[in-house]
Amino acid sequence: MAQTRQQPLLLIADDDPELMGILVKRLQNLDCDIITATNGITALEKIHRERPDVVILDVMMPQKNGWEVCKAIRQDPEIAKTGVIMLTGIGASLNEMTSPLYGADEYLDKPFNFSELIFKIKRLLSGKR
Repeated sequence: MAQTRQQPLLLIADDDPELMGILVKRLQNLDCDIITATNGITALEKIHRERPDVVILDVMMPQKNGWEVCKAIRQDPEIAKTGVIMLTGIGASLNEMTSPLYGADEYLDKPFNFSELIFKIKRLLSGKR
C-alpha cells in the first residue's frame, strides 16, 4: 500500500480516453501523483489498493457507474473519507440532485471549467469538505 507518499494521490476514473488524457495533462501541474481507471470495478480496486486522497469519477462508466463506486466508497469505513468529485454529462439538475445522495463531496457537469475542477480538488485536499 502506498501510505507513505510525498504528494497527494488523485484517481481519475473515466471511460473516455480522450477526456482522460486531457484531465491527466491538465492536472499534472497540481503537484499530485495521478492514477487512472477506465471502469468502476478497476476504480474501486485501485481505491482500496492505492488509497487516493481524491477520486474524480465519471458517472457513466462500464461495469459500475460512478454513483455505484461513490456509494461503495462511503459504505466502506477504510476508504469512506476519500474525497469524491463526480463528473458527468447527464445534465446539471440530475447531477445536482443525485451526486450528493450517493455521498459525493463535489460535482461538475461536462463540459466543465478546469479552473473550477482544480479549485474543488484543492479544497478537498486541504480538508475543507
